[in-house]
Amino acid sequence: MTLHSINSPDDLKKLSREELPALADELREFVLDSVSKTGGHLSSNLGTVELSIALHYVFDTPADRIVWDVGHQSYPHKILTGRRERMNTLRQYKGLSGFPHRAESEFDAFGTGHSSTSISAAMGMARAFQTKGERHVAVAVIGDSAMTGGMAFEAMNNAGVYDDLPLVVILNDNDMSISPAVGALNRHLARLLSGNIYSATKKGIDSVLSIAPPLREFAKRLEDHAKGMVSPSTIFQEFGFNYFGPIDGHDLDALIPMLQNVRRLALEGRGPQFLHVVTKKGQGYELAEADPVLYHGPSKFNPEEGVKKPAASKKTFTQVFGEWLCDMAHADPLLVGITPAMREGSGLVEFEKNFPKRYYDVGIAEQHAVTFAAGMACEGMKPVVAIYSTFLQRAYDQLIHDVALQDLPVLFALDRAGLVGADGATHAGAYDIPFLRCIPNVLVLTPADEAECRDLLTTAFHQPHPSAVRYPRGAGVGAVPSKELRTLPLGKGEIRRKSTAPSGQRVAILAFGTLLYSALEVAEGINATVANMRFVKPLDVDLIQSLAADHDYFVTIEDGAIAGGAGSACLEALSNLGINKPLLQLGLPDEFIEHGDYSLLMTKCGLDVEGIANSIKQRFPAILTQNSVLVGK
Repeated sequence: MTLHSINSPDDLKKLSREELPALADELREFVLDSVSKTGGHLSSNLGTVELSIALHYVFDTPADRIVWDVGHQSYPHKILTGRRERMNTLRQYKGLSGFPHRAESEFDAFGTGHSSTSISAAMGMARAFQTKGERHVAVAVIGDSAMTGGMAFEAMNNAGVYDDLPLVVILNDNDMSISPAVGALNRHLARLLSGNIYSATKKGIDSVLSIAPPLREFAKRLEDHAKGMVSPSTIFQEFGFNYFGPIDGHDLDALIPMLQNVRRLALEGRGPQFLHVVTKKGQGYELAEADPVLYHGPSKFNPEEGVKKPAASKKTFTQVFGEWLCDMAHADPLLVGITPAMREGSGLVEFEKNFPKRYYDVGIAEQHAVTFAAGMACEGMKPVVAIYSTFLQRAYDQLIHDVALQDLPVLFALDRAGLVGADGATHAGAYDIPFLRCIPNVLVLTPADEAECRDLLTTAFHQPHPSAVRYPRGAGVGAVPSKELRTLPLGKGEIRRKSTAPSGQRVAILAFGTLLYSALEVAEGINATVANMRFVKPLDVDLIQSLAADHDYFVTIEDGAIAGGAGSACLEALSNLGINKPLLQLGLPDEFIEHGDYSLLMTKCGLDVEGIANSIKQRFPAILTQNSVLVGK
């Protein structure tokens, strides 16, 4: 068992080239076995086994930096850099992160999780090496879908200016992101796979012309004008990169010499290097090869049997959204659905099947997605942008400048609002309420359950303003949505429980989103009023004013950041009304919440039933005389 003797790249380098294919087989088997027991990203990691081995075999890591774009394909890298024995803790609380994490290992040069950042980061490192007089190389490993992100091209455009930059960009071309890759660049790369005739012809001509230097120089100038007609690699060369490839990303005999060459060229000051490798998601595991989307991020499963579809249970919020989108599209021919490369994750599979001409997957390009939606809205269309809360952060300027400033009716369906469990801080939807509610014209809606989610989506869709409906990952309490497309009164909450406590001891809990049901459970123990607020903006100020007339204390509960969140909106409302009542804000603390089980993380944040009750008890001890349930807790 060679793998068990590898605890660092130094150990790896002790192996002969002939031993590496067997190591790759072991590593691939270990990845499959490990992920099947913990859950996590599988297809992408099976596809980067040989590339990970070759990188650490050739480069002087950690002195040479490797930046994994997105990072969900970095498990083999983690295993080869001393974390093999901890893979059983993957994506668990206090365990290994599912993404590169600088605090976890010196070999994780840059923390990632979002797409298209690697070239910028690696370029920054390369320039820092030069500034400090250090001879190291920075490597960015980026997928073909991540390459569609504008930030990747911004970085290449900048990197090409420095003709001695020790930067290597490796394009891991597997024709996939999570959903199948889309767009013109993807078609360009596909043509490249059949474009080797140019390289072969050029090599033969070079050998002939080498005996006549003046003729060769003339041919070189002619080639610069003509090669765009036959060479699909032109786009990268025009950015100032030396392009090599494509080569088989599973062939160590091809990978290692090529990586040795590009590292040498980078160290010799020959400028930024670009290596195009072709890999296959799910490589070596037939079930994942056949369906890489299903095996992108599976839960625990038996590798012998494969991933089994779970038994029918409660609908997830994502499924509720997907069904609503199809129903609303039937009702309104102007509706269009837009996603930045998250067809499966955002629940758009059925919409694409039923409305292919009204479905737009724009690739991993959140900024473009939002402004594209704004353009459609200008022409009378009714765009619905299905996007994770964390990814809307990437298009904040477009949200303000292109949508809100023009008051365009774009609906943002914000999936993965709140904590996201094992995916951790990079994917948490903690900040959408604060960053949305401060923007003029934008409406912010927070459904408490699946049924209300459908109703509030309908409500938001009919507004002549930008709006965002935020909902969490997974299922809620199981409230069955109506078959109808119902609207709710704009900016109006509802009382779900009324306190019968005497004056001086009445608490009003203002709940935003799915924590309503925890609030109701707590309220039974302390005899509190509970309001389902539904809207962060427009806030139901009338309801707050009414509650202030006969309640002594306020508590706000939300599954987002406390700082600037819904509780802050309530404080502002009370202040504007001239009402001075104590208010306790409960939500996510001012820190990044790491990965782990969702329920455990909510408990750590004090947002489980017991934690909420204890916080209220500590802040308002006068209410305890009403109920012995909380006394002594």
